[in-house]
Amino acid sequence: MTVQNKIKEIRESRKIQQNDMAKALNVSRQTMTAIEKMKYNPSLELALKIAHYFDLSVEDIFILNSEVD
Repeated sequence: MTVQNKIKEIRESRKIQQNDMAKALNVSRQTMTAIEKMKYNPSLELALKIAHYFDLSVEDIFILNSEVD
């Protein structure tokens, strides 16, 4: 299973700079880059903070993909 997200798409559609979002969430810009590129999955706490930041549900942002062999 893999987790994908729509953070970059949502952030850019709202014209939010990555650095501004990182500051608001109290994480580094590098952390936001890694999450947006799906190289790092945020903790549950950070995922909830991101959802609250966008005023969306976690399910609206993060997608769990099942990979079938």
